[in-house]
Amino acid sequence: MHTTLGSLVERAITGNQRPLEFYLRDQSRLPGPRANLELVNEFSDLLALVATEQPENVHGLLKYLTSDVHSAVKTNTPEEFALLSSLVAYGACAALLPSWRAEAFEVLADYAGHSSWRVREGSALGFQRLLPAAPTETTRYLKTLATRGKYLQQRAAIVAIAEPSLLHTDELVDAAFSIQRTILENMHNAPAQDRKREDFRALRKSLGYTLSVVTAATPERGFALMRECAAWGDTDITWVLRENLKKKRLAKFVADTEELIRLLA
Repeated sequence: MHTTLGSLVERAITGNQRPLEFYLRDQSRLPGPRANLELVNEFSDLLALVATEQPENVHGLLKYLTSDVHSAVKTNTPEEFALLSSLVAYGACAALLPSWRAEAFEVLADYAGHSSWRVREGSALGFQRLLPAAPTETTRYLKTLATRGKYLQQRAAIVAIAEPSLLHTDELVDAAFSIQRTILENMHNAPAQDRKREDFRALRKSLGYTLSVVTAATPERGFALMRECAAWGDTDITWVLRENLKKKRLAKFVADTEELIRLLA
């Protein structure tokens, strides 16, 4: 490791974490409209590589960076960036180290409900690092979150897997469809008092694009699900359907989209 980041990681895993924390915060580009995602990926890839050689030291660093003392971060701050980066790194390391996965799932699920939207994105990105390496294990866990999780954990489950670059195997496409259906049914069955809650609204907002990603990956099943949902007469589900019909990825399915537009009129 010869780069600045590499040398800081080397120091951090031997107990001197503060310089690495300062560097992540200083290079975060926060406050601002866009965090330094290039650094997030560089840090995650580097830590995963080091973890294969020094798993105990890297594990200690990640436990430190994601501990309760670091969890109380505010949105759009450098401190938020350090936590976001650590969550993605947790997933990247667990992708290479099977013995880490059960713990990584729990950490990512816990932070999926964080008050900071960027931290929640870090949770979803961490799961995305795991999906190609451990598709069966990860999708099983995401299905559990979709079925039993709170609204923000359901959000993490579908956001993690509704990623076009991931949906190239039957296993992941089938899982994405199953998770999407489960969450739509959960939303339809949500009590009226939940529907104005911030966590429910965050889930609804994300479903405003994930359904089109899943439908583009499996059009026959996706449009059948959308037609079924259109018949529910649920105002929140109708909003989700209309938002997804605006997405360019569905534009080539002219007959299906026009039929849905008529159903929703």
